Amino acid sequence: MRHRRRGERAAGRPRAQRAGTGRRAAARAARPLAGRRILVTRPRAQARALCARLRALGATVVAIPTIEIVPAPARGLDRALRRIGRYAWIVVTSANGAHAVVARARALGLDLRRARGPRWAAVGPATAAVLRAAGVRVAMVPSRYLTRALGRELPDVAGRRVLLVRAALASPALARRLAARGAHVETVAAYRTRVAPPASAAPLRRALERPLDAIVCTSASTVRGLVRLAGRARLRACTLACIGPVTAAAARAAGLRPRIVARAHTVDGLLDALVADFQRKGATDVLSRRAG
Repeated sequence: MRHRRRGERAAGRPRAQRAGTGRRAAARAARPLAGRRILVTRPRAQARALCARLRALGATVVAIPTIEIVPAPARGLDRALRRIGRYAWIVVTSANGAHAVVARARALGLDLRRARGPRWAAVGPATAAVLRAAGVRVAMVPSRYLTRALGRELPDVAGRRVLLVRAALASPALARRLAARGAHVETVAAYRTRVAPPASAAPLRRALERPLDAIVCTSASTVRGLVRLAGRARLRACTLACIGPVTAAAARAAGLRPRIVARAHTVDGLLDALVADFQRKGATDVLSRRAG
């Protein structure tokens, strides 16, 4: 009996070890960014959801906005909304623009659910979600969540009046593309982007004194704010994660090399790209240790 019990204990150890290994593997799968320190550069209000998602994946998050979103003078947007029926399309190029449209419509007592005339287009799902939450039926979201895809794919624009809701000082490329296709384009600034808020300078400097596993940028303006606040030299060794090709192009123009660029230009796509990159890096590190 004594010998059998010893044998049972000996046979039980591998099973327990396997169970422990399985639990650790499951924990790593549930929190694949555990131990990673990630800087988020989004404006504070927009960063909350992204930061929460990163923490749920196990990351240690440092949130320092490199831009601020501030309202543009309301006069132009108000005038357009009062004449909403004259447009064939209202094209909204960001969630910030959608929030501004909804806020000004409420201030004017305009029910967007009952507004007759225009169809609505949104550059991507986050922008569409803001509009739909206000009861707007979004008729078009492009196949790729980029303004150039929007300019190429927006249907039935020749000879039609199109209102383009965007940031002040935004690129004129979309308006030019729609005009080239025969649209009568009106543009209105719904908000302004303030790059490199001074209040972020000292926290960013402190954050960069410790190693970061990645810096997350969700727009070209967040890249520009980051470079202006931190300086190019401090950032060259950092892993830059960009939400899409426009943001990545801004990073390259600033002399940086983005290592991670999301294929789907959404927060979900960016998180997927981060996880995939760190999993590859972890596997490479394991193989390197075994080879050594």
